[in-house]
Amino acid sequence: MQFSSRKNALILVMCLLGLFSANLALGKKKEQRNFVTQMDQPEMALHALNRLTFGVRPGDLERITTMGLDKWIDQQLHPERINDSALEARLSPFRTLRMDTRQIVENFPPPQLIKAVANGKQPLPSDPLKRAVYQDQIERMQEKQDRKQLTSDSDVTTSTGKASTFSDEERIDRRDKRVSADLAAQELLDMDPDQRLKAILKLSAEDRRALSNELKHEKRDECMEGMTPEQRETVMALNNPQQVVANELIQGKILRATYSERQLQEVMTDVWFNHFNIFIGKGEDRYLLTSYERDVIRPRALGKFEDLLRTTAQSPAMLFYLDNALSVGPNSDFANGISNRAYKKAGKKRNRNAGRGNQAKGKRGGLNENYGRELMELHTLGVNGGYTQKDVTEVARVFTGWTLKKPKQGEGFTFENSMHEPGEKWVLGHRIKPNGEKEGLEVLHILARHPSTAKFVSSKLAIRFVSDNPPQALVDRMAETFRKKDGDIREVLKTMLHSPEFWSADEYRSKVKTPFEFVISALRATGADIGDAVPLARQLQSLGMPLYGMQPPTGYSMKADAWMSSAALLGRMNFALALTSGKLKGLKLDPGYLLGTNGTASDPQQTLAVLENNLLAADISRQTHDTIATQLQDAKLGGRLGDQTRLPSFSVIAGLLLGSPEFQKR
Repeated sequence: MQFSSRKNALILVMCLLGLFSANLALGKKKEQRNFVTQMDQPEMALHALNRLTFGVRPGDLERITTMGLDKWIDQQLHPERINDSALEARLSPFRTLRMDTRQIVENFPPPQLIKAVANGKQPLPSDPLKRAVYQDQIERMQEKQDRKQLTSDSDVTTSTGKASTFSDEERIDRRDKRVSADLAAQELLDMDPDQRLKAILKLSAEDRRALSNELKHEKRDECMEGMTPEQRETVMALNNPQQVVANELIQGKILRATYSERQLQEVMTDVWFNHFNIFIGKGEDRYLLTSYERDVIRPRALGKFEDLLRTTAQSPAMLFYLDNALSVGPNSDFANGISNRAYKKAGKKRNRNAGRGNQAKGKRGGLNENYGRELMELHTLGVNGGYTQKDVTEVARVFTGWTLKKPKQGEGFTFENSMHEPGEKWVLGHRIKPNGEKEGLEVLHILARHPSTAKFVSSKLAIRFVSDNPPQALVDRMAETFRKKDGDIREVLKTMLHSPEFWSADEYRSKVKTPFEFVISALRATGADIGDAVPLARQLQSLGMPLYGMQPPTGYSMKADAWMSSAALLGRMNFALALTSGKLKGLKLDPGYLLGTNGTASDPQQTLAVLENNLLAADISRQTHDTIATQLQDAKLGGRLGDQTRLPSFSVIAGLLLGSPEFQKR
């Protein structure tokens, strides 16, 4: 059900949205917070689940009560103690999530590698599955070049007054190819999976390309049914190998957030990825993000901040995203052309993307300040952290030479001394002696231990876990722990979790969920079984939060103001109803999971009571309950929410509760 097309149902939605807006406005007026008034025990358990996980599942409260809240929190702070094998089983079909960058590039080639193979600079793979992918991409590249040439020729003939459309023979040929591809697709769907793939591989590259264009949406899903993960990936890669990498990364994130038992680690992985944000749409970062999140962020999400800072600085994804791989010291050997001659003598070829040598050669420039600026403004000190433009320039000079070795082939960080700016530098009053790569490590150490960094990072954590405007006293205590414990993130979180501010009654359900938090919490609350997470990624995009899709390095906002508007709330309501009515592809929802029955009830009010308990732990305001209950009674009399001969269903009631002010807050 899309509420925007139903006048009467829209009235109910607007009532709920009105309640939400009023509730939000009331929260903003609470300038004086009462930290003396604490939550009771049931509220504390629910609060911990709402803040330290991506949402409450039915049965979670009982499990915490049995285990004890303190023990549960300690367990979440040590994810290595938690068995997460069920999640790993769900992730097992996605091979790219276990590959290093070189393997991803080889199996799902980017355009640069396809071009190299087409030009004879790289051999075709011997493996038949890989070979088919390469052949199809070469065919597509050549077709694209032909179309470009045809368009160019068409522009010329049009300017001379000659016709530029396809001939009758060409139109007939194109039609015949479409008919042939459609017949081939139907024949494939009647085969078993192994025969199906063998038949695809026997086709010519041109016929495979036509078939791939024909196999879209439901047909493609049907074609891949029963195939192994590698076979499925091959079929998808025939059409777009880069998209396979992105889709598996996105699906992995959704599945981890929904099903991982190591919830705090996943929440912190999301926090740090947002803090050290990278945009998936920037060139090679499509291939680099898998390793970045898996090998850099997640293992250090609860460790030392300096380790996280260093590994992000050296990660190929960050070096490429903020262009530090291109930064050349104005007075370096490379800028003066010396390194090019040295490389030539050694019989080596300079990697164009590592330093853009053609741009730097012969110039007293090439210094890129992007990383130096974001390192201090967004990663460490904060915008008011006490640095100057001079510091930005000096930091940029320090990090010259931190670059990439053969990034298009999946290799990683390297320090290139010939690109490094010689001489001493001064950063935040510290003299940095000439020391090559170690200069950068020294600056990272200074920044990680700076009081402004302790305060800035602690403030961001408090915003995520406590309040949009966290109490300064809490931030100060967290920052003190940060300094005393050498940036130990786990210890900083412990300080926060032992504070009265975290458990203040005023903070209970005071944080508005981001679209990602809202969608995942809805999946967890309803026990949704995700078969294909790609449609969920499209839902997040429509809600304004595409995964890995924030282009500026600021990352997504964690505050309510960025996400609250009538259109945004209506979009969330429509998502909730699509979820509970089974209209989202790739998902299965069992009403009995929440109702404990066959998913039906003779009385909507009884269904409402059961779902309030299971979706919201019976923690719903009288206003929200009365608004929904009154409308359900009206619907019973007049069919307002559905067909006039039917009572409101489980899906409608559950959808309204997921769209309620209480559920949209954590």
